[in-house]
Amino acid sequence: MVPGEEKILTNLRRGALEYCILALLREGERYGLDIARELTGRSLLASEGTLYPLLSRLRKGGLVATSWRESDAGPPRRYYSLTPDGQRAVNVFEATWVPFRSGVDAVLTGRPA
Repeated sequence: MVPGEEKILTNLRRGALEYCILALLREGERYGLDIARELTGRSLLASEGTLYPLLSRLRKGGLVATSWRESDAGPPRRYYSLTPDGQRAVNVFEATWVPFRSGVDAVLTGRPA
């Protein structure tokens, strides 16, 4: 059976999504809904339902920190920021990802790496 586009996307997202979140947080702290919108707009997140458990795992793993802020638009909001361990993790991912992506691109296009 040939996997469909959605299955392929699911597998690719599963491996890279947490590092995409960490990379977004390099720019500064963000509200969860802002993270969801950014990732959804780039076709990296299928639904918000997968984001919050992942953010919780990243927090428990010490890669992100959270803080609560009052909101003019409703209840307090939880903001996420990168910890030093999170910064190191995204740096390692980036150093690994770039040659991996280049290798995949070379194979797909038939060009030498």
